[in-house]
Amino acid sequence: MRLSTVFTAALLVTTAAVPAYARDDAAAPDAADKQEGEAPAPAAKTFTTGVAKGRDLLDTAISASVLDDHDLAQLSVSSIAGIMQNIPGIRSETSDIDGYSAITIRGLPLAAEGSKFLQLQEDGLPVLEFGDIQFAGIDQFLRADLTLSQVQAIRGGSASTFASNSPGGLINFISRTGETKGGTVQVSSGVGHDLKRIDFAYGSPLGNGWRFHVGGFYRSGEGPRELGFNGFEGGQIKANLTKEFEGGYIRFYGKYLDDRQPNYSTLPVTVGGTDADPQIGFLPGYDIREQAYLSPLTRSYAEVDANNRPVVIDAADGLAAKVAAFGLEAQFDVAGFTVTNRFRFSDISGAYNDAVPFVTAPAPFFAQFGGPGAQLSYAAGPNSGQAITDARLLALSVRLHADLESLDNATNDLRATRVWEVGEGKLTTTAGVYTSLQQIRMFWNFTSTLQDLAGGGRNAPVNITTATGVPVTDAGTLAYGFAVGLPFSIYHNRYDVDYDVLAPYGSVNFQIGKLAIGASVRWDKGDVSGQVFSPGFGDGRALFAPVDVNGNGQISVAESRVPILPLTRPVAVDYDYDYLSWSAGVNYRFAESLSAFARYSRGGRASAENVIGTETLDPLTGRPNNPDLLISIVKQAEAGVKYRKGGLSLFLTGFWASTDERNAQITADATGQAFVQQIERTYSAKGLEFEGEWRRGPFTLTAGATWTDASIDEDLIDPAFNGLTPRHIPDFAFFLRPSAEFGKVTFGAAVNGTTESFAQDTNQLAQPGYVIVSPFVQFRPAEGVTVALNAFNVFDELAVVSLQAPTIPASGLTNAQVMNGRTVTASLRYAF
Repeated sequence: MRLSTVFTAALLVTTAAVPAYARDDAAAPDAADKQEGEAPAPAAKTFTTGVAKGRDLLDTAISASVLDDHDLAQLSVSSIAGIMQNIPGIRSETSDIDGYSAITIRGLPLAAEGSKFLQLQEDGLPVLEFGDIQFAGIDQFLRADLTLSQVQAIRGGSASTFASNSPGGLINFISRTGETKGGTVQVSSGVGHDLKRIDFAYGSPLGNGWRFHVGGFYRSGEGPRELGFNGFEGGQIKANLTKEFEGGYIRFYGKYLDDRQPNYSTLPVTVGGTDADPQIGFLPGYDIREQAYLSPLTRSYAEVDANNRPVVIDAADGLAAKVAAFGLEAQFDVAGFTVTNRFRFSDISGAYNDAVPFVTAPAPFFAQFGGPGAQLSYAAGPNSGQAITDARLLALSVRLHADLESLDNATNDLRATRVWEVGEGKLTTTAGVYTSLQQIRMFWNFTSTLQDLAGGGRNAPVNITTATGVPVTDAGTLAYGFAVGLPFSIYHNRYDVDYDVLAPYGSVNFQIGKLAIGASVRWDKGDVSGQVFSPGFGDGRALFAPVDVNGNGQISVAESRVPILPLTRPVAVDYDYDYLSWSAGVNYRFAESLSAFARYSRGGRASAENVIGTETLDPLTGRPNNPDLLISIVKQAEAGVKYRKGGLSLFLTGFWASTDERNAQITADATGQAFVQQIERTYSAKGLEFEGEWRRGPFTLTAGATWTDASIDEDLIDPAFNGLTPRHIPDFAFFLRPSAEFGKVTFGAAVNGTTESFAQDTNQLAQPGYVIVSPFVQFRPAEGVTVALNAFNVFDELAVVSLQAPTIPASGLTNAQVMNGRTVTASLRYAF
């Protein structure tokens, strides 16, 4: 099904999802609709995501959460993954940037970066069809700003049948639609760091059933870590126009995002103590909570592009995202049926840039690459040409660049719902069809460079010269490719693939008195076609050629073996897949304030381009060489109780989840060096999710917690992993948001914590837990004016997101990704 077919279908129906968030401002009013800082009264929030019909949470057999605009203002984070850390059941690893986040749910494995089992939506449609496209994390193309009305999350339940590729759950970021007249302008600035931002939002009824909303943001600055240049640059604008009429509405909307941000990935740290109680420290002068890896001297380097032509890559683009999207959604009543449809086309592109220390060691270690008597010297900066004769630490870096040429997608979701009177009960039936076309046009390669670790935005490239004066490096580049050879040298690939998805679905729900019983089913069918270029196909050896990459008219040592793509020998991709998902549940409302539910679900997840690489694609058939790679099945059972009365609400859910996973994950050997590991396993997890809110007078306390017991049930490649705990899955994680409002002043804090987990699946090195406290204060000196101060991680906690080594290496060095240290932001907001 081509893009034109999807678009034509949307226009013929002229509809789009009903969602109860067609009136989302009723649940989350615009800024002018209430006094700044005023806590919203406790309410039965209607939940619309991943269900057939919007209902009170106490009437639904699902485990779900809602964050409204009041909640979002208290979080002290702006990233999508940072927001998700405040939803029970979600494991979201982030450095508070949008992208390079590993996200999972209910103990399902973090086998790769991205979000494999959890779908992220914007206004009810997926941002990307697949959440784990290599070097294209789904949150890279989504931003939170003042246009965001609320965040709805469903864990398990009917998520697998009301959306494709979402067997674990889904999270929907819902925009404002301008039901009430008013707007907000906010300016903010880092305190002690350079990052300035302006946000605006305005919406209003226009008369005759018309209303609109428009808003966005722009930001610029170095950011909270020292780079030596602006790491953040860009913003977005969103707008929608709605016409309401008797029996329905129609809405047109658009979005333009053009933003880049630094990639705060893994950096070197010291590690001592024992595996059970490691002591994480920093290299001299290199506190990675405040330091970045790039600098003005290392941001640019030479490489070859997707057409084997020399190119200069500017890694300052970091995680770059460009999205131009338009859509329509509508609702009509036709012959007793409520017909709804949502359609969106998104033109998506961007870039992924990373620089990871692959080997960190004293300078003499790297001289061996030039043979006996080789010399080291600086390749740029104020010390350019100066010899390095001591044992200062240097790092051999893996520079990774991915050109995300096109991740365009077109999606359409059409459904019809009707409520039937059956005896003393009500039967709700829904039938729908979802279509999607997802493109993946991208190219990525590796480069190996040598640099020092001066820090403070002063890191400089380092050259190696033989004893006879022959350059081994080009301006710090040791190899155009991966310096250590196969298998990494084949990681130089170009994809041109389309994923065409068709998914009919349906549900029934019967409610009689206090009892509601429901079930839903979905059948997903995908057709995959296109081609892949990779030097790893063919005779099984990487393809190299001499290329004058730096354009100086000579072929250097590094330029003598440059990986190039076999542009005349593409490998065709041509296969299809299908899977069935279903879910059934029961809910009983004992009283107005109390209900209980139980549910069992089976959902599928199709694999994206990670199954058409050189290790997995059969170049003769165009299909993955193992049919089991195509689909992962997630099974979940859950039961819970929900209580809400007065100012108190309490939700508790017990769950069990299992999946099979065939993937590749980046891990490390005993020395701490990274390598790619193929896995073929089954996993399971059981646990409890808790979420509650208490309000009394000026005081509010919101809390959530997740206890998880996860296991690798069976490893079909290496049985030694059987029974071990998957990496990065802690036993316990929690969040707290206490706040108090006294007249013109509101103050409180967001507290996030987790217990320790294992750094890798071998279950040796413990990854320390952490507690991050982020207080805020808001002062309203005049009507509509709010001055605020937010301090993320006020106690400067070392919060480790990821440790690379499986055990403490003999060198005492490994790589770690950490959250930012103390980061203070001041803001001035005017609501009118």
